[in-house]
Amino acid sequence: MKNWNFSSELLLISAISATFQLTSCIPAPNYPIEPSIEFIAFEVDESNHAILSFQFTDGDGNLGLDQTDTLPPFCTSCENHFNLKCEYDELRDGEWVHIPLIPAQGQVPFYYRVPRVEPSGSNPALNGVIEIAMNTWSLKSSYDTLRFRLTLEDRDLNISNEDTTRVIIK
Repeated sequence: MKNWNFSSELLLISAISATFQLTSCIPAPNYPIEPSIEFIAFEVDESNHAILSFQFTDGDGNLGLDQTDTLPPFCTSCENHFNLKCEYDELRDGEWVHIPLIPAQGQVPFYYRVPRVEPSGSNPALNGVIEIAMNTWSLKSSYDTLRFRLTLEDRDLNISNEDTTRVIIK
């Protein structure tokens, strides 16, 4: 089990830029309306805290949630309350095994609320990098190899592709 403090978990969204047309020579990007993600890095510091980084795109610019987004389908008891889900897998006897974490049993999943991102300019398309501070990132287990499978959801409940971190050794 991990001790979880939401406010310290979400570090920041860095280098987020709403893409827009600067001149008529540069065409505006045309991304799908479903978010798309691509793993960049998982870095562990000397305090054993980790930073998870991934790139994203979203064609219709409706990524992220405000703290006031608490009505269904984003209420605290709703499945869509968290818009970034990092599923935990361990390598056990040569096979990847998903380890489900059950909040009703006091376990806290590696789920986060990525803040709302507002596009600028006339093109709603977004792209950038999201970085998440993971003060706890592994479970007590006799297995030492893990990975996270990531998905990101927009406000229309479109779910991104799933991407996987590199193999992580505890």
